[in-house]
Amino acid sequence: MKKSTLITLFFFTIASVTYSQISDLEKNALIDLYNSTNGENWNSTWDLEKNVNTWHGITVENNTVTEINLSMNNLNGQLPTSIGDLQSLQNLNLGFNKINGNIPNELTTITSLTSLQLFMNQLEGDIPSNIGNLVNLKELVLFNNLLSGYLPASIYSIKTLETIHVSSNNLSGQLSTEIGNLTNLKTLSIFDNSLYGTIPYTIGNLTNLKELTLANNLFEGEVPFELSNLKYLETLLLNNNRFIGSINKSIKNLPRLTNLDFENNPRNIEASTNTLTSNLQQ
Repeated sequence: MKKSTLITLFFFTIASVTYSQISDLEKNALIDLYNSTNGENWNSTWDLEKNVNTWHGITVENNTVTEINLSMNNLNGQLPTSIGDLQSLQNLNLGFNKINGNIPNELTTITSLTSLQLFMNQLEGDIPSNIGNLVNLKELVLFNNLLSGYLPASIYSIKTLETIHVSSNNLSGQLSTEIGNLTNLKTLSIFDNSLYGTIPYTIGNLTNLKELTLANNLFEGEVPFELSNLKYLETLLLNNNRFIGSINKSIKNLPRLTNLDFENNPRNIEASTNTLTSNLQQ
């Protein structure tokens, strides 16, 4: 009898390890997400009676949720504030869905986040002002929503950022000179908004930048010479703004630049589309 009991306990222990349990707090946060975004009609839905490890798009490590990837899954509704209870979350990808409402401020309490991707939804309102709390964030991808307001001042303090992609929204305001703090940036894409003012000269500090797309805004003044510092730049889109003058030759001749567009700046002395096809220098 004792031997049988020991065997039962052994297999129970193995099962517990295999089907590790997250906390009730985290599980309830996931269930809130399911309920608030019409989970029954997702393309790949969850069986709430089964272990969280089996739920589509959920990664569990050390009994805590570290990744949610529900892109292209027909989420329809608003994000619950309880999403902030997922305090070990590193990657959140809810792109290509029908999520509406505001980005919950509670998301900015998840300091473990390295990637926040909410692109191609119907989100509105401001980008949370305290997004700078996400001190480990590398990717901020919010393009093709209905977001308004300014780029939050705190965003310029996230020195880990490699990608800011907030194009095709309703953002306004100016780029701060503090953009030069983000020296790890590889992609800065803010085209198709209503940003205005001059391009700060400190953008020349972003020496790892590969893509700079500022097209379809209200930027004005001259294109700063400091862009010639961006030796890794491959794409520079400045078209459909209000720039004056011409682009310095030292910018045009950047060794890796293959896509340069400066047309439709109505007050330009020189306004034309340039596609460079010269050999890239490594």
